[in-house]
Amino acid sequence: MIEVVRTDITTLEVDAIVNAANAALRGGGGVDGAIHRAAGPDLLRECRRHPGCPPGTAVLTQGYRLPARFVIHTVGPVWQGGRAGEAAVLESAYRSVFRTALNEGSIRTIAFPAISTGVYGFPRLEAATIAVQVMREFEPAFDRILVAAFDPETEACYRLRLAEPGGGRSS
Repeated sequence: MIEVVRTDITTLEVDAIVNAANAALRGGGGVDGAIHRAAGPDLLRECRRHPGCPPGTAVLTQGYRLPARFVIHTVGPVWQGGRAGEAAVLESAYRSVFRTALNEGSIRTIAFPAISTGVYGFPRLEAATIAVQVMREFEPAFDRILVAAFDPETEACYRLRLAEPGGGRSS
């Protein structure tokens, strides 16, 4: 089941939340900063043990003080007008997150932010199209996939895409 909720992703009681991280995995602004603040300093310490996370890939860490047991960090593309392969990188980021979750073995519920739609500038509706397409593909392998929309515009984009043939559910 795919659901859209308008909430703070750091409060969700799921097996894993997804962090729209920077390539250095050092925390930052937006959802990345919020996740690092909520998880506490141990998250940054664990992230420092990784050499980084190139765009389109994913890295698994513990959740520490978060309700979620795990954080899956991924780096989406910076929007450059749509002619620099941004869509393929965003799709790869979503696929990498799902593969990482499946490889962990116990992740059955997962929550995503709208990757790359904040300071990275990816158009929300186009990002939602890519995200929902990949989510639908991996949906049978999970009990619950959440989209944690930060604002009404993002929520509306995901609800629109989920209402199209192929389903999903928004709540």
